[in-house]
Amino acid sequence: MTEYLAVDGGTIAYEVAGSGPLIVLAHGMGDSRAAYRGVIPQLVAAGYRVAAVDLRGCGQSSVDWPAWSRTAIAGDLLAVIRHLGGPAVLVGHSISGGAATIAAAQEPALITAVVELAPFTRKQLFRLGDLRVKRLRRGMLRLFGAGIFGSARLWLSYIDVAYPGPKPADWTERLGRFDTLLHEPGRMKALQSMGRGTPADADAQLGNVRCPVLVVEGTLDPDWADPHAEGTAIVDALPSGLGRLEMIEGAGHYPHHQFPDAVASLVLDFLRSDAARA
Repeated sequence: MTEYLAVDGGTIAYEVAGSGPLIVLAHGMGDSRAAYRGVIPQLVAAGYRVAAVDLRGCGQSSVDWPAWSRTAIAGDLLAVIRHLGGPAVLVGHSISGGAATIAAAQEPALITAVVELAPFTRKQLFRLGDLRVKRLRRGMLRLFGAGIFGSARLWLSYIDVAYPGPKPADWTERLGRFDTLLHEPGRMKALQSMGRGTPADADAQLGNVRCPVLVVEGTLDPDWADPHAEGTAIVDALPSGLGRLEMIEGAGHYPHHQFPDAVASLVLDFLRSDAARA
């Protein structure tokens, strides 16, 4: 059942399942909380209360917002956690990975652990040599085209590249959901606005995080020439001993939907460890 929380600037939609320690799931730009539907049942079965959130401008959340930065998104997520009676484990994908970093640094008492899935958490420094990597080149052209022209067609073409190899069983439904959302008033503008932001605010907070962090990268993510190097750099920027990196072979930019069992297993193993007990 969809619930709504009024925050400064708009309304955030979310849904809650299960009981136990709180885990909050946040998706990437242009998406919705439905991206986690393969992961949620496994977290609930493991004894967690799971809240899946629609980011500002996405899903069923309102569309008119004054800001689209990772810092602004972090404020929304912290508001949801307070409302639900945190603390919480915060899971963020892509842009929300950076937001989770900021939330953990700003409110350490509210965040017990962070999981970042294919996160944009560091300032990006592309080199011309990176364009020799075909998957990066194909992804960037489509991603930038969608942002510049506001094209749902180009965004869906990027999504196709972001899921390398065999598609999930619900692939047609997934694409239809993306297409429907981006044709709703204000949704494409939200995607474009998020895309114009940079992870500089998240990068600046990596050294201030005080909780354990799990970074999960797909080996075939088209958003980086070397996803392992990107994940390693995030871990290295955290205080010593707090971060760890896990790679999912064959995954692209949406590991939680492409390989939900693998992601759920990594998250649960991480949270069972003594250092990251939720």
